[in-house]
Amino acid sequence: MDFFVTVVLAGLIVALLWFSTRSRKYPLPPGPVALPLIGNLPQVDKNAPFKSFLKFSETYGPVITVYLGLQRTVVLVGYDAVKEALVDQADDFAGRGQAAFALKFTKGYGLIISNGERWRQLRRFTLTTLRDFGMGRKGMEEWTQEESKHMRDQIETYKAKSFDPTFVLSCTVSNVICCLVFGERFSYDDKQFMDLLNIISEVITFGSTPWGQMYNIFPWLMERLPGPHHTVFGRIASLKEFVMRKIQEHKETLDPSSPRDFIDCFLIRISQEKDNHTTEFHYDNLVFTVLNLFLAGTETTSSTIRYALNVLVKYPDIQEKMQQEIDTVIGRERCPNMEDRKSLPFTDAVIHEVQRFLDLTPFSVPHYALKDISFRGYTIPKDTVILPLLHSVLKDKKQWSTPWSFNPQHFLDQNSNFKKNPAFLPFSAGKRACAGEALARMELFIFLVSLLQHFTFSCAEGPDSINLIPEYSSFANVPRRYKIIATPR
Repeated sequence: MDFFVTVVLAGLIVALLWFSTRSRKYPLPPGPVALPLIGNLPQVDKNAPFKSFLKFSETYGPVITVYLGLQRTVVLVGYDAVKEALVDQADDFAGRGQAAFALKFTKGYGLIISNGERWRQLRRFTLTTLRDFGMGRKGMEEWTQEESKHMRDQIETYKAKSFDPTFVLSCTVSNVICCLVFGERFSYDDKQFMDLLNIISEVITFGSTPWGQMYNIFPWLMERLPGPHHTVFGRIASLKEFVMRKIQEHKETLDPSSPRDFIDCFLIRISQEKDNHTTEFHYDNLVFTVLNLFLAGTETTSSTIRYALNVLVKYPDIQEKMQQEIDTVIGRERCPNMEDRKSLPFTDAVIHEVQRFLDLTPFSVPHYALKDISFRGYTIPKDTVILPLLHSVLKDKKQWSTPWSFNPQHFLDQNSNFKKNPAFLPFSAGKRACAGEALARMELFIFLVSLLQHFTFSCAEGPDSINLIPEYSSFANVPRRYKIIATPR
């Protein structure tokens, strides 16, 4: 017992010395006083941390230092600060924070949390390969159009009765990325596929709960405590096993002269570079890059579409106006294509406003200082986590006339033509912007227009029962689930 007390006291003394000297070496950005060991955690709202950071910025300005446990973190608040960092100083801010939760199951492999040469090689290869297979091009558009028909057929089976659209939308969106990555789509009643989608949903939700936040801050402690995090890691292992089986199937049927999908292309590259000892093209990076694409390409876009349906149910007048525009331009028979977007300004504005208002990833994916960074007269020391608060950009009162209201007019000019806004950054910006942005934009437009061509959405409890405030708010804003009614038009 005496030994334990001594260790705790020694730890407290070290922490106190560390905090007291933290601003002597560097001109750090200002921030609230931090406590030893736990930092500023008592001052942070665990249910919506970004609200606390906004509050801090009122006192300390747009560049703030906070301590999440012992982890020094710099938060960038507002469009000007975020744009200056991610775009104007893109090279300095290209590092990626390796959150403990993600690091636990990826071991640092894959695209999303890697840095340096690994990140450069994998991102270049991934973007090139996905484009070769049609991302943002006609081929990908045709896949998306075809999947929209399967989605409509599935929704028609509910015969205008209440249903939860979560897994229908997850299947729809995931099947597009599955065509790119695995070279196949899955049936909406495929039990194994549904189990995998359920795991993805659980993982994203867990990351936005207080348990997920605590794991990222105190992984050494959480590893020794019981809790849902152990179950989640077990579930992630099932996803990894699925990906490994698919890779093995590809190995057994690979024709190097005719690659079918992303996995084939990666396997061919592994073979080509087998004698290169510095290559990042190896089995572990393949497994976790595929997992990255599968996870990111499923839950983010499907959650946005689900939230869009919540919005349409809550605001039936907006839904009706979109349908009128779609009927006039496309009709109800022809499948929408991306060329139609410029002729549907109100519909396009609503889709953009859905993304702005949902604010899916309020912190972006954390960045990381790989070296000392000079920024606005301050020094952000090496090994500092950097949070570009996208929430503060998408709700910046200097950039949006009514930031806290759902308002498609944010994206329409006085002549009702679509207008861009530089502060529309749901996919982040700079060198770590979302690699799947073009695909996500295509899916959002084609799937939502297709749905509105064929259905009118409502819920039995009425529009006022829909709450657009997310169910969980942390790493991601997770929309609430509702049973809705899709009435054929």
